[in-house]
Amino acid sequence: MPAEHTDTNRANWDDRVEPHLEGYRVDRFAASPDYLSDVVREDVPLMAPFLPGGTVDGLALAHLQCHIGTDTLSWARLGATVTGIDFSPASIAAARDLAAASGLDDRATFVESTVDDAPGHVHETFDVVYTSIGVLCWLEDLGAWARTIDALLKPGGLFYVRDAHPILNAMDDERDDGLLVVGRRYFPGPEPLRYDDEQTYIGDPAATIAHRTTYEWPHSLAEIVGALLGAGLQLIDLQEHRTLPWAALPHMVEEGGDYVLPEHADRLPLAFSIAARKRS
Repeated sequence: MPAEHTDTNRANWDDRVEPHLEGYRVDRFAASPDYLSDVVREDVPLMAPFLPGGTVDGLALAHLQCHIGTDTLSWARLGATVTGIDFSPASIAAARDLAAASGLDDRATFVESTVDDAPGHVHETFDVVYTSIGVLCWLEDLGAWARTIDALLKPGGLFYVRDAHPILNAMDDERDDGLLVVGRRYFPGPEPLRYDDEQTYIGDPAATIAHRTTYEWPHSLAEIVGALLGAGLQLIDLQEHRTLPWAALPHMVEEGGDYVLPEHADRLPLAFSIAARKRS
């Protein structure tokens, strides 16, 4: 990724930390020893069939693009020893503070690094490498992403990702007439998509951020799978889902804590998940 794109996105994510500390209710997380993030609650049953004994208890887990650490520390509460990795120094500082406030700093390490550079900053390997959700659009080179996953995994280790479905990312997200219309490119291209938004996706809706520009990259499902296979990982599960943790389209409605299409849900997958294993 060009340094300009990385620096621009990093400044934007640094700005998001303060509103996200409120939006993710880190005070509630720290005060409630049994509290798990909603994302991890959904990922636990999807990952369980591929974990020894169906649990991360006693395992070493690395979390790529961990942001402020609520998902990372949720895995620590389930018994894993965790390492969170993120390129935003403000995010890493907030994650370390949350680990201390939650009494989990003895089970959690947070490392400031881009995904591409992580193998040079993290000098151990893991039973599980995890990443979820809303992360892949921030990466330009999925080949480098997959090679990082391979480098961080122990032989026989598990990789898991759940993210917005690539076809959903290509939909026109400004229509309010209920029609599903492809408005952006589905396949990757030579240039990123540029966005300018003074607000973030959670927290005080009136709060603004100074660094509003971001760059994102579309990735097709074939590109995602192909990158993992190209790094030598063995695909063991691929699923498509009808729910998403946020309203990606204006007409989506909340149902059971997630968001769904209000009718004809079979028209469009909203998310996908992949489990892959490093060969022994």
